[in-house]
Amino acid sequence: MSLLFPALTEDPGERVALRFGERSLTYAGLAAAAGAVGRRVAGRERVAVWATPELETAVAVVGVLLAGVAAVPLNPRSGEKELGHILADSAPSLVLAAPGAELPPALAGLERVDVDVRAAAPLPEERAGQEDPALVVYTSGTTGPPKGAVIPRRAVATTLDALADAWQWTGDDVLVQGLPLFHVHGLVLGILGPLRRGGSVRHLGRFGTEGVARELSGGATMLFGVPTMYHRIAEALPGDPALAKALAGARLLVSGSAALPVHDHERIAAATGRRVIERYGMTETLMNTSVRADGEARAGTVGVPLPGVELRLVEEDGTALTAYDGETVGEIQVRGPNLFTEYLNRPDATAAAFTADGYFRTGDMAVRDPDGYVRIVGRKATDLIKSGGYKIGAGEIENALLEHPGVREAAVTGEPDADLGERIVAWIVPADPQSPPGAEELAEHVARRLAPHKRPRAVRLLDALPRNDMGKIMKRALPHG
Repeated sequence: MSLLFPALTEDPGERVALRFGERSLTYAGLAAAAGAVGRRVAGRERVAVWATPELETAVAVVGVLLAGVAAVPLNPRSGEKELGHILADSAPSLVLAAPGAELPPALAGLERVDVDVRAAAPLPEERAGQEDPALVVYTSGTTGPPKGAVIPRRAVATTLDALADAWQWTGDDVLVQGLPLFHVHGLVLGILGPLRRGGSVRHLGRFGTEGVARELSGGATMLFGVPTMYHRIAEALPGDPALAKALAGARLLVSGSAALPVHDHERIAAATGRRVIERYGMTETLMNTSVRADGEARAGTVGVPLPGVELRLVEEDGTALTAYDGETVGEIQVRGPNLFTEYLNRPDATAAAFTADGYFRTGDMAVRDPDGYVRIVGRKATDLIKSGGYKIGAGEIENALLEHPGVREAAVTGEPDADLGERIVAWIVPADPQSPPGAEELAEHVARRLAPHKRPRAVRLLDALPRNDMGKIMKRALPHG
């Protein structure tokens, strides 16, 4: 019996495991194709996977895991320098790719094996232990070269089982998603999650509201997306009754990888009667918290800690907050079986990431309500603004700005100020570039909704905000001064 994917060794009949566009594999077909991959890579330490949004990527990763080998998913949009660093650091012995995929020069020296989804071989005998590496996933590298987070098999299994508990996720669920497959969200949650439950996943290849409507009205029960996707859905809903009806019939709509603005939450709920729920995780921790399927879907929060996860907020000096009032900001630290083992080849960074009592320092700032709900207010490095003696999270100001009808997109940063320490700066993409809202108007709008000390002191207009592949705003890429 497969420890990670029991459905592969049971008799699933003709149940479809994976579908990418017109191409699909039943559980029997997946077991055969993944078995062939597993036998090809058996005995290796690490194997790279050219992670295009195709059937072959899912088969490759499952096959590698079944062989007890660690998979290193590669982002097909990585630049040469980043790719060169990842290959030198992880030293994979070969790369798995879809037939016909064009690989960049950085991979030229690596043995290539094309994945044949029609191949067949018996499943290899699983010998890997729970602490053995399942994946090496590279972080985005905002502070230097990307670091390879070594994720053990134990973390994959415990996170997926904790989400099954929180979301009442079963083998009857059919997931629709259009996420990249080189990140935790799209690959671990969005592919390995359904397979661990014995359910089905339909990958859109490229996200589009038409595909979402088609799949959710054609038997899919769950949707995973990032805020950019849900924003597009919110924009499309007023003119697309078929989309509204399809979303209304979904069992679960889940957003992650960045905060979903409250404005988009409300628009989707008003049009469909369904609440999007949010969860919170990182490459190094997999999933930490979620709004539960049987809990209150409170917009702007990421819910409560998942089963097995210990979570605390700490002051700057490391002192744990003892009471949660929904106002006091602290850094999130987590401990539990969901955590990564180490940063590959970086014992210094690994040691610095953990406290003496085994908590991981996330670098994320949050407040926690008395009933345990967590609300993230931003990253410690870029989103915590110290202004006039207050600690202010950029996230809540961004949410308030997005509620202004003249604002299409918003980001908030702090910059040095002789009087305040830091002043709050709002970066705005106006809804109508010909008549953008004025700085004073936006400052008053925020002051009325939040508090006077949280109003922006400067407003900068942009045509678009810089974002990464997952839709996260890259604040370090904003113009300076």
